[in-house]
Amino acid sequence: MSWFNRSRDTSEGPKGPAAARSFVLGSIEVVGPWARASLSTTAEGGGFFTLTNKGVAPDRLIAASSPVAERVEIHAITVVGDELRMREREGGLALPPDTTLTLKPRGYHLLLTGLKAPLEPGSQAPVTLAFENAGKMDIELAVEAPGPVGPQAL
Repeated sequence: MSWFNRSRDTSEGPKGPAAARSFVLGSIEVVGPWARASLSTTAEGGGFFTLTNKGVAPDRLIAASSPVAERVEIHAITVVGDELRMREREGGLALPPDTTLTLKPRGYHLLLTGLKAPLEPGSQAPVTLAFENAGKMDIELAVEAPGPVGPQAL
């Protein structure tokens, strides 16, 4: 899973028009959705964005899916020294009222597994997010350059 073991300097996400894109479903807003270009040696990718619940009722991101991947999981990463540990968030991500979460490298993220084709820079990857109360939201991840990997990322 070398796609997430990258330099902290490449964790910012998209710039320009991709960063300003937003998707809204009721009180839920997704801003700046992006993914790193996948490496030719892996069938995995990561999805990132800012997620806000602007409402007065709690909600929860409970699932995600995409036609470009066999499976999409909601994940968290824990950094222990220079080791990264990734695990699926079985219950999804809680979104209390008036809360913003940032899904980013080395943190909460979507893990796209079984990619049907590589994620190429400049392309879009459609994803459907499922929320416990708000329902389903279709977004598009802007695919960005992959950034450094391996020893460069330490």
